[in-house]
Amino acid sequence: MTISAVLWDFGGVITTSPFEAFNRYEREMGLPLNLIRTINANQADDNAWARFERSEIDAATFDRAFLAEAKAMGFSVRGADILPLLSGDLRPGVIAALKICKAHYKVGCITNNVVTGSGAGMAGTGEKAAQVAEVMGLFDHVIESSKIGLRKPDPRIYLAMCEALDVAPTACVYLDDLGINCKPAAGLGMTAIKVTSEAQALADLSKALGRDVTAS
Repeated sequence: MTISAVLWDFGGVITTSPFEAFNRYEREMGLPLNLIRTINANQADDNAWARFERSEIDAATFDRAFLAEAKAMGFSVRGADILPLLSGDLRPGVIAALKICKAHYKVGCITNNVVTGSGAGMAGTGEKAAQVAEVMGLFDHVIESSKIGLRKPDPRIYLAMCEALDVAPTACVYLDDLGINCKPAAGLGMTAIKVTSEAQALADLSKALGRDVTAS
């Protein structure tokens, strides 16, 4: 089927990965590398992180719950210390590709986020919030987990985007930096691209679309 929509994750695709910030924090604090990801992967659909992304708990409750989960693994890490790490740096090449895609396809953003900082990108400053808002304005539709109470990898969140854009899953390309989020998209028939770097994302997207999306 001809591609009619390109769907994007936000953190780790449009921006640099928060995992990079997690690793910097872990090195600075003398913690095991990838400890934060390990905590978030434990009971992945019902832990503090998952509940916060669905807005089932507030930031104060997340702070306490994440600390309890960290302590269960033998470490003391407050959830409040992790939240400022979520807002990555915008990737100019990916934003340029998004603009190219917008000229030819419907474009949507599906993001797992939490109610912290400012706006959908959880920005820590007014300047970054304004930059993120400008990017978000490019999408035909944006779905935030914290607003609808669903989070990836629940297949319903992908189907909600398809319904909003009036497209079939098989007519979509989907980009995400997490394989666990790409899997259900592929299961629905989307062309899923796991993003590991900006250059790789642009190359794979160009191939999937049969169109060069790199800025000239």
